[in-house]
Amino acid sequence: MPFTPQRAFQAKPRIFTSAQGMYYRTQDGREVLDSIAGLWCVNAGHAQPAIVKAIQAQAERLDFVSSFSMSHPPAFELASRLAALAPGPLNHVFFSNSGSEAVDTALKIARGYHRARGEGGRTRFISRAKAYHGMGWGGLSVSGLARHRRDFGPFLPEVAHLSLPYDPKVSAFSQGLPDSGAHFVDELVALLATTHDPSTIAAVIVEPVTGSGGVYPPPKGYLERLRAVCDQHGILLIFDEVITGFGRVGAPFAAQAFNVTPDIMTCAKGMTNGAVPMGATIVSDTVYDAFMTKPADQIELPHGYTYSAHPLACAAALATLDVYREQALFERVGKMAGVWAKAAHKLRGARHVVDIRTIGLLAGIDLSPRPGAAGARGTEVNQACFDQGVLVRTAGDTFMLSPPFLISEEEIDRLFSTLAAILDKTA
Repeated sequence: MPFTPQRAFQAKPRIFTSAQGMYYRTQDGREVLDSIAGLWCVNAGHAQPAIVKAIQAQAERLDFVSSFSMSHPPAFELASRLAALAPGPLNHVFFSNSGSEAVDTALKIARGYHRARGEGGRTRFISRAKAYHGMGWGGLSVSGLARHRRDFGPFLPEVAHLSLPYDPKVSAFSQGLPDSGAHFVDELVALLATTHDPSTIAAVIVEPVTGSGGVYPPPKGYLERLRAVCDQHGILLIFDEVITGFGRVGAPFAAQAFNVTPDIMTCAKGMTNGAVPMGATIVSDTVYDAFMTKPADQIELPHGYTYSAHPLACAAALATLDVYREQALFERVGKMAGVWAKAAHKLRGARHVVDIRTIGLLAGIDLSPRPGAAGARGTEVNQACFDQGVLVRTAGDTFMLSPPFLISEEEIDRLFSTLAAILDKTA
Protein backbone atom coordinates (compact mmCIF):
# COMPACT_ATOMS: atom_id res chain seq x y z
CA MET A 1 0.00 0.00 0.00
CA PRO A 2 1.34 3.48 -0.88
CA PHE A 3 2.99 5.43 1.94
CA THR A 4 1.60 2.99 4.50
CA PRO A 5 3.25 1.15 7.41
CA GLN A 6 2.07 -2.26 6.24
CA ARG A 7 2.19 -4.12 9.56
CA ALA A 8 0.51 -1.30 11.46
CA PHE A 9 -2.29 -1.26 8.89
CA GLN A 10 -2.72 -5.01 9.11
CA ALA A 11 -3.02 -4.72 12.89
CA LYS A 12 -5.62 -1.93 12.71
CA PRO A 13 -6.96 -1.54 9.15
CA ARG A 14 -9.07 1.36 7.93
CA ILE A 15 -11.53 -0.05 5.43
CA PHE A 16 -14.16 2.15 3.73
CA THR A 17 -17.10 0.62 1.90
CA SER A 18 -18.96 3.68 0.56
CA ALA A 19 -18.91 7.47 0.41
CA GLN A 20 -21.46 10.23 -0.09
CA GLY A 21 -20.98 13.99 -0.07
CA MET A 22 -18.69 14.90 2.85
CA TYR A 23 -18.62 11.44 4.42
CA TYR A 24 -17.06 7.99 4.13
CA ARG A 25 -18.67 4.91 5.67
CA THR A 26 -16.46 2.27 7.27
CA GLN A 27 -16.75 -1.49 7.14
CA ASP A 28 -18.27 -1.47 10.62
CA GLY A 29 -20.90 1.11 9.63
CA ARG A 30 -19.37 4.28 11.09
CA GLU A 31 -19.71 7.62 9.26
CA VAL A 32 -16.42 9.54 8.94
CA LEU A 33 -16.13 13.22 7.99
CA ASP A 34 -13.65 13.58 5.10
CA SER A 35 -11.48 16.63 5.79
CA ILE A 36 -8.91 15.77 3.09
CA ALA A 37 -11.10 15.32 -0.02
CA GLY A 38 -9.92 11.75 -0.42
CA LEU A 39 -6.37 12.85 -1.11
CA TRP A 40 -6.67 16.52 -2.18
CA CYS A 41 -8.89 15.41 -5.08
CA VAL A 42 -12.61 14.92 -4.31
CA ASN A 43 -13.26 18.65 -4.53
CA ALA A 44 -16.96 18.36 -5.37
CA GLY A 45 -17.70 15.77 -2.69
CA HIS A 46 -18.18 12.04 -3.06
CA ALA A 47 -20.58 10.28 -5.44
CA GLN A 48 -21.72 13.31 -7.42
CA PRO A 49 -24.63 11.87 -9.46
CA ALA A 50 -23.72 13.62 -12.73
CA ILE A 51 -20.16 12.27 -12.61
CA VAL A 52 -21.33 8.74 -11.81
CA LYS A 53 -23.83 8.78 -14.69
CA ALA A 54 -21.27 10.16 -17.14
CA ILE A 55 -18.82 7.35 -16.37
CA GLN A 56 -21.55 4.72 -16.71
CA ALA A 57 -22.75 6.10 -20.04
CA GLN A 58 -19.24 6.33 -21.47
CA ALA A 59 -18.43 2.75 -20.45
CA GLU A 60 -21.47 1.56 -22.39
CA ARG A 61 -20.67 3.70 -25.46
CA LEU A 62 -16.86 3.42 -25.81
CA ASP A 63 -14.81 1.75 -23.11
CA PHE A 64 -11.35 2.29 -24.63
CA VAL A 65 -9.54 3.63 -27.64
CA SER A 66 -5.84 4.32 -27.88
CA SER A 67 -4.55 7.86 -28.28
CA PHE A 68 -1.71 6.66 -30.49
CA SER A 69 -2.70 8.04 -33.92
CA MET A 70 -6.41 7.85 -33.06
CA SER A 71 -8.76 9.36 -30.50
CA HIS A 72 -12.39 10.10 -29.59
CA PRO A 73 -14.53 13.27 -29.37
CA PRO A 74 -14.56 13.73 -25.55
CA ALA A 75 -10.75 13.97 -25.54
CA PHE A 76 -10.83 17.02 -27.80
CA GLU A 77 -13.80 18.54 -26.00
CA LEU A 78 -12.01 18.19 -22.67
CA ALA A 79 -8.77 19.64 -24.03
CA SER A 80 -10.68 22.66 -25.35
CA ARG A 81 -12.46 23.20 -22.05
CA LEU A 82 -9.25 22.92 -20.04
CA ALA A 83 -7.54 25.40 -22.34
CA ALA A 84 -10.45 27.80 -21.89
CA LEU A 85 -10.24 27.40 -18.12
CA ALA A 86 -6.45 27.86 -17.95
CA PRO A 87 -4.64 31.23 -18.08
CA GLY A 88 -4.58 33.00 -21.46
CA PRO A 89 -1.67 31.56 -23.45
CA LEU A 90 -1.89 27.99 -22.07
CA ASN A 91 -3.90 26.50 -24.92
CA HIS A 92 -2.49 23.01 -25.55
CA VAL A 93 -3.08 19.89 -23.45
CA PHE A 94 -1.27 16.56 -23.12
CA PHE A 95 -3.19 13.92 -21.16
CA SER A 96 -1.70 11.41 -18.74
CA ASN A 97 -2.99 9.36 -15.82
CA SER A 98 -1.75 11.07 -12.67
CA GLY A 99 0.00 14.12 -11.31
CA SER A 100 3.27 12.21 -11.28
CA GLU A 101 2.99 11.49 -15.00
CA ALA A 102 1.92 15.07 -15.69
CA VAL A 103 5.10 16.33 -14.00
CA ASP A 104 7.39 13.92 -15.85
CA THR A 105 5.67 15.01 -19.06
CA ALA A 106 6.29 18.67 -18.20
CA LEU A 107 9.97 18.06 -17.54
CA LYS A 108 10.39 16.21 -20.84
CA ILE A 109 8.53 18.93 -22.73
CA ALA A 110 10.76 21.58 -21.15
CA ARG A 111 13.93 19.87 -22.35
CA GLY A 112 12.41 19.11 -25.73
CA TYR A 113 11.34 22.72 -26.16
CA HIS A 114 14.87 24.03 -25.73
CA ARG A 115 16.33 21.33 -27.97
CA ALA A 116 13.80 22.18 -30.71
CA ARG A 117 14.97 25.79 -30.51
CA GLY A 118 18.63 24.82 -30.84
CA GLU A 119 19.44 25.18 -27.13
CA GLY A 120 19.95 21.54 -26.23
CA GLY A 121 22.38 22.51 -23.50
CA ARG A 122 19.46 23.62 -21.33
CA THR A 123 18.97 20.42 -19.32
CA ARG A 124 19.04 21.52 -15.67
CA PHE A 125 15.98 21.97 -13.47
CA ILE A 126 15.58 24.13 -10.39
CA SER A 127 13.06 23.28 -7.70
CA ARG A 128 12.61 23.96 -3.97
CA ALA A 129 12.94 22.34 -0.59
CA LYS A 130 9.73 20.70 0.70
CA ALA A 131 8.45 20.43 -2.88
CA TYR A 132 6.37 17.41 -3.87
CA HIS A 133 6.24 16.64 -7.59
CA GLY A 134 5.15 13.02 -7.62
CA MET A 135 6.78 9.62 -7.56
CA GLY A 136 8.05 9.30 -11.13
CA TRP A 137 11.83 9.41 -11.47
CA GLY A 138 11.81 12.91 -12.90
CA GLY A 139 9.29 14.20 -10.38
CA LEU A 140 11.13 12.61 -7.48
CA SER A 141 14.40 14.13 -8.72
CA VAL A 142 12.94 17.64 -8.51
CA SER A 143 11.01 16.97 -5.31
CA GLY A 144 12.44 18.38 -2.13
CA LEU A 145 11.16 16.04 0.58
CA ALA A 146 14.01 14.09 2.13
CA ARG A 147 11.73 11.36 3.50
CA HIS A 148 10.64 10.50 -0.05
CA ARG A 149 14.10 10.61 -1.62
CA ARG A 150 16.16 8.96 1.11
CA ASP A 151 16.11 5.34 -0.05
CA PHE A 152 16.07 5.70 -3.82
CA GLY A 153 19.00 7.80 -5.05
CA PRO A 154 20.93 8.70 -7.02
CA PHE A 155 18.47 10.84 -8.96
CA LEU A 156 18.81 13.03 -12.02
CA PRO A 157 22.07 14.88 -11.44
CA GLU A 158 21.07 18.13 -13.11
CA VAL A 159 18.75 19.44 -10.40
CA ALA A 160 19.27 22.26 -7.90
CA HIS A 161 16.97 23.06 -4.98
CA LEU A 162 16.18 26.50 -3.57
CA SER A 163 15.00 27.15 -0.02
CA LEU A 164 11.34 27.04 0.89
CA PRO A 165 10.23 30.70 0.80
CA TYR A 166 9.00 30.76 4.37
CA ASP A 167 10.47 32.13 7.58
CA PRO A 168 8.45 31.11 10.66
CA LYS A 169 10.05 33.90 12.67
CA VAL A 170 8.16 36.50 10.64
CA SER A 171 5.39 34.54 8.87
CA ALA A 172 4.08 32.05 11.43
CA PHE A 173 0.29 31.75 11.73
CA SER A 174 -0.20 33.31 8.28
CA GLN A 175 -3.62 33.71 6.70
CA GLY A 176 -3.34 33.92 2.93
CA LEU A 177 -0.06 35.13 1.44
CA PRO A 178 2.65 36.01 3.98
CA ASP A 179 3.73 39.65 3.77
CA SER A 180 7.44 38.80 3.88
CA GLY A 181 9.42 36.45 1.66
CA ALA A 182 9.78 37.80 -1.90
CA HIS A 183 13.49 38.16 -1.13
CA PHE A 184 13.84 34.37 -1.30
CA VAL A 185 14.07 34.80 -5.09
CA ASP A 186 17.49 36.39 -4.47
CA GLU A 187 18.73 32.83 -3.92
CA LEU A 188 17.85 31.98 -7.53
CA VAL A 189 19.49 35.16 -8.77
CA ALA A 190 22.69 34.27 -6.88
CA LEU A 191 22.60 30.69 -8.15
CA LEU A 192 22.43 31.89 -11.74
CA ALA A 193 25.20 34.40 -11.18
CA THR A 194 27.67 32.15 -9.37
CA THR A 195 26.93 28.43 -9.77
CA HIS A 196 24.87 27.55 -12.84
CA ASP A 197 25.10 29.41 -16.14
CA PRO A 198 21.51 30.47 -17.04
CA SER A 199 22.02 28.99 -20.51
CA THR A 200 22.07 25.52 -18.91
CA ILE A 201 18.71 25.88 -17.13
CA ALA A 202 15.65 24.33 -18.80
CA ALA A 203 13.01 25.24 -16.21
CA VAL A 204 12.15 26.27 -12.70
CA ILE A 205 9.35 24.12 -11.27
CA VAL A 206 7.33 25.14 -8.21
CA GLU A 207 4.01 24.44 -6.56
CA PRO A 208 2.21 27.81 -6.31
CA VAL A 209 1.19 26.63 -2.84
CA THR A 210 3.47 23.98 -1.40
CA GLY A 211 1.08 21.10 -0.70
CA SER A 212 2.33 17.79 0.67
CA GLY A 213 5.35 19.59 2.10
CA GLY A 214 3.05 21.24 4.65
CA VAL A 215 0.78 23.86 2.96
CA TYR A 216 2.94 26.94 2.47
CA PRO A 217 1.34 29.77 0.46
CA PRO A 218 3.78 31.90 -1.53
CA PRO A 219 4.88 35.22 -0.01
CA LYS A 220 3.52 38.37 -1.62
CA GLY A 221 5.57 39.25 -4.68
CA TYR A 222 7.50 35.97 -4.72
CA LEU A 223 5.92 34.36 -7.78
CA GLU A 224 6.03 37.66 -9.67
CA ARG A 225 9.77 37.95 -9.07
CA LEU A 226 10.27 34.32 -10.01
CA ARG A 227 8.46 34.93 -13.30
CA ALA A 228 10.61 37.99 -14.01
CA VAL A 229 13.90 36.18 -13.39
CA CYS A 230 12.85 33.28 -15.64
CA ASP A 231 11.88 35.72 -18.40
CA GLN A 232 15.18 37.54 -18.09
CA HIS A 233 17.18 34.36 -18.72
CA GLY A 234 14.93 32.45 -21.14
CA ILE A 235 14.04 29.84 -18.51
CA LEU A 236 10.65 28.13 -18.58
CA LEU A 237 8.47 28.43 -15.48
CA ILE A 238 6.43 25.34 -14.56
CA PHE A 239 3.58 25.48 -12.04
CA ASP A 240 2.68 22.15 -10.48
CA GLU A 241 -1.04 22.67 -9.85
CA VAL A 242 -1.93 19.06 -9.15
CA ILE A 243 -3.29 20.16 -5.76
CA THR A 244 -4.18 23.82 -6.36
CA GLY A 245 -5.90 23.26 -9.70
CA PHE A 246 -9.69 23.23 -9.98
CA GLY A 247 -10.72 25.69 -7.33
CA ARG A 248 -8.72 24.82 -4.23
CA VAL A 249 -7.70 28.46 -3.66
CA GLY A 250 -10.87 30.01 -5.11
CA ALA A 251 -9.92 30.34 -8.79
CA PRO A 252 -9.72 27.69 -11.52
CA PHE A 253 -5.95 27.62 -11.02
CA ALA A 254 -3.63 29.27 -8.52
CA ALA A 255 -1.95 30.98 -11.47
CA GLN A 256 -5.09 33.08 -11.84
CA ALA A 257 -5.56 33.57 -8.11
CA PHE A 258 -2.02 34.97 -7.87
CA ASN A 259 -2.01 36.63 -11.33
CA VAL A 260 1.20 34.92 -12.48
CA THR A 261 1.15 32.83 -15.66
CA PRO A 262 3.61 29.95 -16.12
CA ASP A 263 4.78 28.49 -19.43
CA ILE A 264 3.74 24.97 -18.47
CA MET A 265 1.21 23.83 -15.90
CA THR A 266 0.41 20.38 -14.52
CA CYS A 267 -2.92 19.28 -13.08
CA ALA A 268 -4.70 16.10 -11.99
CA LYS A 269 -6.64 15.21 -8.79
CA GLY A 270 -9.61 17.63 -8.92
CA MET A 271 -9.88 17.31 -12.71
CA THR A 272 -12.05 14.18 -12.40
CA ASN A 273 -13.05 14.70 -8.76
CA GLY A 274 -10.91 11.63 -8.05
CA ALA A 275 -13.41 9.35 -9.76
CA VAL A 276 -11.09 8.11 -12.55
CA PRO A 277 -7.29 8.57 -12.61
CA MET A 278 -6.21 11.37 -14.95
CA GLY A 279 -3.53 14.03 -15.29
CA ALA A 280 -2.75 16.75 -17.80
CA THR A 281 0.12 18.98 -18.80
CA ILE A 282 -0.99 22.30 -20.29
CA VAL A 283 1.52 24.33 -22.31
CA SER A 284 1.63 27.79 -23.81
CA ASP A 285 1.35 28.54 -27.52
CA THR A 286 5.06 29.40 -27.55
CA VAL A 287 6.07 26.03 -26.13
CA TYR A 288 3.71 24.14 -28.43
CA ASP A 289 4.81 26.00 -31.56
CA ALA A 290 8.46 25.12 -30.95
CA PHE A 291 7.61 21.43 -31.53
CA MET A 292 5.67 22.10 -34.75
CA THR A 293 8.69 22.71 -36.98
CA LYS A 294 9.27 19.12 -38.10
CA PRO A 295 7.73 17.72 -41.30
CA ALA A 296 4.02 17.12 -40.81
CA ASP A 297 4.33 13.34 -41.07
CA GLN A 298 6.82 13.10 -38.19
CA ILE A 299 5.99 12.64 -34.49
CA GLU A 300 6.56 15.99 -32.79
CA LEU A 301 6.58 14.67 -29.20
CA PRO A 302 7.61 10.99 -28.88
CA HIS A 303 5.96 10.49 -25.51
CA GLY A 304 2.71 9.14 -24.08
CA TYR A 305 0.84 6.45 -22.17
CA THR A 306 -1.53 3.62 -23.04
CA TYR A 307 -4.29 5.31 -21.09
CA SER A 308 -3.70 8.93 -22.17
CA ALA A 309 -7.14 10.55 -22.63
CA HIS A 310 -8.91 7.36 -21.53
CA PRO A 311 -12.60 7.67 -22.51
CA LEU A 312 -13.92 7.07 -18.98
CA ALA A 313 -11.51 9.63 -17.54
CA CYS A 314 -12.53 12.20 -20.14
CA ALA A 315 -16.20 11.59 -19.37
CA ALA A 316 -15.55 11.98 -15.64
CA ALA A 317 -13.58 15.19 -16.20
CA LEU A 318 -16.19 16.77 -18.45
CA ALA A 319 -18.93 15.98 -15.93
CA THR A 320 -16.75 17.31 -13.11
CA LEU A 321 -16.23 20.63 -14.90
CA ASP A 322 -20.02 20.84 -15.33
CA VAL A 323 -20.55 20.22 -11.61
CA TYR A 324 -18.04 22.90 -10.66
CA ARG A 325 -19.82 25.41 -12.88
CA GLU A 326 -23.43 24.47 -12.15
CA GLN A 327 -22.92 24.35 -8.38
CA ALA A 328 -20.60 27.41 -8.36
CA LEU A 329 -18.08 25.48 -6.30
CA PHE A 330 -15.05 27.66 -7.08
CA GLU A 331 -17.05 30.65 -5.87
CA ARG A 332 -18.05 28.68 -2.79
CA VAL A 333 -14.37 28.28 -1.87
CA GLY A 334 -14.03 32.06 -1.90
CA LYS A 335 -17.05 32.42 0.37
CA MET A 336 -15.97 29.72 2.81
CA ALA A 337 -12.27 30.55 2.94
CA GLY A 338 -12.74 33.16 5.67
CA VAL A 339 -14.84 30.82 7.80
CA TRP A 340 -12.23 28.08 7.29
CA ALA A 341 -9.30 30.33 8.23
CA LYS A 342 -11.04 31.71 11.31
CA ALA A 343 -11.83 28.23 12.61
CA ALA A 344 -8.36 26.90 11.88
CA HIS A 345 -6.60 29.79 13.57
CA LYS A 346 -8.66 29.31 16.72
CA LEU A 347 -6.19 26.49 17.34
CA ARG A 348 -3.49 29.10 17.91
CA GLY A 349 -2.56 28.65 21.54
CA ALA A 350 -3.91 25.09 21.61
CA ARG A 351 -1.66 22.53 23.22
CA HIS A 352 1.32 21.52 21.04
CA VAL A 353 0.38 23.81 18.10
CA VAL A 354 3.41 25.83 16.89
CA ASP A 355 2.22 27.14 13.50
CA ILE A 356 -0.89 27.37 11.31
CA ARG A 357 -1.04 28.34 7.62
CA THR A 358 -4.26 28.78 5.64
CA ILE A 359 -5.29 29.77 2.12
CA GLY A 360 -8.48 28.93 0.25
CA LEU A 361 -9.70 25.61 1.62
CA LEU A 362 -6.23 24.48 2.65
CA ALA A 363 -4.63 24.39 6.07
CA GLY A 364 -1.26 23.29 7.41
CA ILE A 365 -0.93 22.85 11.18
CA ASP A 366 2.40 22.06 12.81
CA LEU A 367 2.66 20.35 16.20
CA SER A 368 5.77 20.36 18.34
CA PRO A 369 7.40 16.92 18.15
CA ARG A 370 7.91 14.74 21.17
CA PRO A 371 11.55 14.68 22.25
CA GLY A 372 13.22 11.78 20.50
CA ALA A 373 9.98 10.68 18.81
CA ALA A 374 9.26 12.99 15.88
CA GLY A 375 5.93 12.15 14.27
CA ALA A 376 4.58 10.11 17.17
CA ARG A 377 2.30 12.88 18.43
CA GLY A 378 0.90 13.54 14.96
CA THR A 379 0.21 9.85 14.42
CA GLU A 380 -1.56 9.56 17.78
CA VAL A 381 -3.77 12.59 17.11
CA ASN A 382 -4.56 11.33 13.61
CA GLN A 383 -5.80 8.00 15.00
CA ALA A 384 -7.79 9.69 17.77
CA CYS A 385 -9.55 11.89 15.19
CA PHE A 386 -10.43 8.83 13.12
CA ASP A 387 -11.78 7.08 16.20
CA GLN A 388 -14.07 10.10 16.70
CA GLY A 389 -15.29 10.07 13.10
CA VAL A 390 -13.02 12.66 11.47
CA LEU A 391 -10.51 11.74 8.77
CA VAL A 392 -7.39 13.94 8.78
CA ARG A 393 -4.00 13.67 7.07
CA THR A 394 -0.60 13.96 8.72
CA ALA A 395 3.00 13.86 7.60
CA GLY A 396 5.02 13.51 10.76
CA ASP A 397 3.74 16.19 13.13
CA THR A 398 2.15 18.34 10.40
CA PHE A 399 -1.56 18.20 9.62
CA MET A 400 -2.63 18.99 6.05
CA LEU A 401 -6.34 19.61 5.63
CA SER A 402 -8.16 20.06 2.31
CA PRO A 403 -11.88 19.27 2.52
CA PRO A 404 -14.37 18.93 -0.30
CA PHE A 405 -15.79 22.32 -1.27
CA LEU A 406 -19.21 21.23 0.02
CA ILE A 407 -18.07 21.52 3.64
CA SER A 408 -20.50 23.46 5.82
CA GLU A 409 -19.80 25.85 8.69
CA GLU A 410 -21.04 23.20 11.10
CA GLU A 411 -18.67 20.60 9.65
CA ILE A 412 -15.76 23.05 9.77
CA ASP A 413 -16.54 23.69 13.44
CA ARG A 414 -16.74 19.95 14.12
CA LEU A 415 -13.38 19.32 12.44
CA PHE A 416 -11.43 21.92 14.38
CA SER A 417 -13.31 21.39 17.65
CA THR A 418 -12.44 17.69 17.45
CA LEU A 419 -8.79 18.53 16.82
CA ALA A 420 -8.71 20.99 19.71
CA ALA A 421 -10.27 18.55 22.18
CA ILE A 422 -7.91 15.74 21.19
CA LEU A 423 -4.83 17.96 21.35
CA ASP A 424 -5.83 19.05 24.83
CA LYS A 425 -5.77 15.42 25.98
CA THR A 426 -2.62 14.38 24.11
CA ALA A 427 0.70 14.21 25.91
